[in-house]
Amino acid sequence: MRVLLVEDEKDLAESIRRGLTNEGFVVDVAHDGVTGAWMAVENPYDAAVLDIMLPGKHGYQVLKEIRAAKIWTPVLMLTAKDGEYDQTDAFDLGADDYLTKPFSFIVLVAHLRALIRRGAPERPVSLSVGSLLLDPVRRRVTRGGAPIALTPKEYAIVHYLMRHHDQVVSKAEILDNVWDAAYEGSDNVVEVYVGYLRKKLDAPFGMSTLTTVRGMGYCLVSDER
Repeated sequence: MRVLLVEDEKDLAESIRRGLTNEGFVVDVAHDGVTGAWMAVENPYDAAVLDIMLPGKHGYQVLKEIRAAKIWTPVLMLTAKDGEYDQTDAFDLGADDYLTKPFSFIVLVAHLRALIRRGAPERPVSLSVGSLLLDPVRRRVTRGGAPIALTPKEYAIVHYLMRHHDQVVSKAEILDNVWDAAYEGSDNVVEVYVGYLRKKLDAPFGMSTLTTVRGMGYCLVSDER
């Protein structure tokens, strides 16, 4: 199992490299984003461990370039930063998993093995539901080419709904996948945000694609039926 490790802290990188080698992995190491991006594109890997705060090229930029080149190697983001927006950014750009420093080496190995077992299915860079288009690389949402300005939370909800279009999703499912696990407020917040989104995704275009299924949840459907 061949793994690319992109980490600028050299002592930490060497410690991870030695540990993974002892676990049977073959590990290539890059200490900056430019080298890491080049290695990821030029060489086949079973998985990559990518730090966010890198010299030369930010980890998010490295990830964008990898996915833009249609390289679908499973990527685990490794960073000292923590917070829902950081994780949302990573996942929206095409990351497969996320660990925050400090972390347990045993947990890192478990995450890597799980990523490698799942493999690297090819996935589209953009999502579309009728005339609604979401570009996760540029974090842009458009309707028929017209840009739609969204807050980070609105964007995360739209992303989730588009990945589950034509399916009924409950308030609880949206909360579990978009809000932080520590959130303890009412699930009515989902209803409030759905109202915001209808005013942005549908009302200006004379559409009703974000529907309510009474007693069950919400469903995003195409306008091209």
